[in-house]
Amino acid sequence: MNAADPLVLLVEDESQMRRFLRTTLPLHSFRVIESPTIREGLMSAASHHPQIVLLDLGLPDGDGVDFIRRLREWSRTPIIVLSARGRESDKVDALDAGADDYLTKPFGVDELLARMRVSLRHAADADGGSRDPILELGSLRIDLAAHDVTLDGQHLHLTPTEFRLLSLLARHAGKVLTQRQILREIWGVGAATQTHTLRVYMAQLRHKIEKDPARPQFLITEPGVGYRLRDPLP
Repeated sequence: MNAADPLVLLVEDESQMRRFLRTTLPLHSFRVIESPTIREGLMSAASHHPQIVLLDLGLPDGDGVDFIRRLREWSRTPIIVLSARGRESDKVDALDAGADDYLTKPFGVDELLARMRVSLRHAADADGGSRDPILELGSLRIDLAAHDVTLDGQHLHLTPTEFRLLSLLARHAGKVLTQRQILREIWGVGAATQTHTLRVYMAQLRHKIEKDPARPQFLITEPGVGYRLRDPLP
C-alpha cells in the first residue's frame, strides 16, 4: 500500500461488509480507514481528510443522510452511499443531501470501482478549476464554450434549453442527478416539482442523440430518481 494511494473513509457498522472492502480496496490501490458510527465517521473525516467516503445509511447512532448533511457543511469530499435500502425516496434524499452517488447492496466490485474513479475525477476537476470546455464521451462531443454538439462528427441542432440540460449532465458525466437538482439548475427553484417538463426535454434530447431512444446509450434514466449521462469507464 502506497501513501500516495487515495484514502477511503468507510462509514459502515456491518463487520462483514467492512472486512470485504478492507480486503478488496487495497488490491486496487486504495487505502482504507473505518468508522462504524456517524460520530466517529465525522471525526475521522476531519482528522484524516479522506479523498472519498463510502457510507452506509443505517448506522447505530443515526441515519447516514445526517452524516451527509453535516459533512457537507464544511467538506466537498465525494460520498458514495452503499445501502441495502433500495427505495427511490432513500436515494433521492441521499443525493439531494449532497451524496455523489448511490449503490444498492449487493453490488459488484467493478461497478463500485468505476463509480469511485468517476467521483474522484470530478473532485480533481473541481479542485483544478473549470473542466476542459470540450467534453468527449465516446462518439458524443460537447463544446461548452462554442455551444456546439456533434455525434459521430455530425452537428446536432439543440435548442438553448436542450444544450443547457445536456451540458449540465455532461459536467457531471457518470454521476446521477436527481430530478429536483436538474429542475432547480435549469429552470430555477420554483420549477422543482415540474417533472413533466424535464421528461419532455429528456425525450427530445434522446431523439436527437440516441440511435435508439428506447435503448439509450448516453442518457440513462435512474427510475424515480433522476438521470445520468453515461461516462466511459476510465
